[in-house]
Amino acid sequence: MSFIEARGLTKTYTPRGAGPVHALDGLDLEVPKGTVTALLGPNGAGKTTTVKVLTTLIEPDSGTASIGDIDVLEHPDRIRPMIGVSGQYAAVDENLTGFENLDMVGRLYHLGAKRSRARAKELIDLFDLSEAQNRPVKGFSGGMRRRIDLAGALVTRPEVLFLDEPTTGLDPRGRLGMWDIITTLAGEGTTVLLTTQYLEEADQLADSISVIDDGKVIAKGTSDELKASIGGQRIEINLVEVGDSEIAIEILRRFGHSEPTVTADGRQLTVKAEDAPVALQAVLAEFGARGIRLYDAGMRRPTLDDVFLRLTGHMASDEAAQEEGTAAKKSARAARKEGKKA
Repeated sequence: MSFIEARGLTKTYTPRGAGPVHALDGLDLEVPKGTVTALLGPNGAGKTTTVKVLTTLIEPDSGTASIGDIDVLEHPDRIRPMIGVSGQYAAVDENLTGFENLDMVGRLYHLGAKRSRARAKELIDLFDLSEAQNRPVKGFSGGMRRRIDLAGALVTRPEVLFLDEPTTGLDPRGRLGMWDIITTLAGEGTTVLLTTQYLEEADQLADSISVIDDGKVIAKGTSDELKASIGGQRIEINLVEVGDSEIAIEILRRFGHSEPTVTADGRQLTVKAEDAPVALQAVLAEFGARGIRLYDAGMRRPTLDDVFLRLTGHMASDEAAQEEGTAAKKSARAARKEGKKA
């Protein structure tokens, strides 16, 4: 049974001097309790708008949303104590120390002085910030800011945690550290809704993935289910001599189950294969008999990049941006061009 549920959400913005932007266009979403669900999509797909609706920050034009059978639109006051939110950019007071930031959040939630300070200390230890707890946040690195921001979202021990692009701007080490924290929280029973543009992040963290494009969910399932939906294994070869590509394509056609794809330089070829291990052995034997030399050859399963490309027609972007702002800029540029033409 779904703990978070949305049905038919729509949201349209009309930027000044531009046409309407459909941020959400009939979006449906289900998140089971105690799981990590990733919303995967490019800039402007509707990820942030979805989170804003579910966290009571904006109201949709139509549709319904609920968390734990509580209507988000009718009872926002009952929803807010249940949730924690960490947005794309760390919402911290730079002039306060790390400890003071967390203590302040506790006071705002009326935990009282003693409980607020105790909870702040717990979170400082959990997020490995003991050495920085008495330093002003303005001197923190990007990774430390993100950790303080996420810690602030956990002060009240929320049932549901919304993470909007939680690792944007982090270096690889910081990203891995954040993944460990999210995995731990999910293991303790927290329901997590994660938006991301990083395909590897969704692959590593999510129990289920909903792919969003143009304001609607266009596919959903586990990572393995989404990969399986676009076909099985592939055989990849990398030729030493580009002049062997025509013969290689002919051989791959015989042993594969799709038209081989060839990179622009003509050296790397890929073909689908139902029984890839057997097909690869046959291909290599044939190449050996024909004297075709290879840099390397192997098998691989489809990746989420392949899934994303197949579903949306373009690769996922790894650059974070505010969705409405991105869409609005596109519309504004189009409007200016039309004005110039007129």
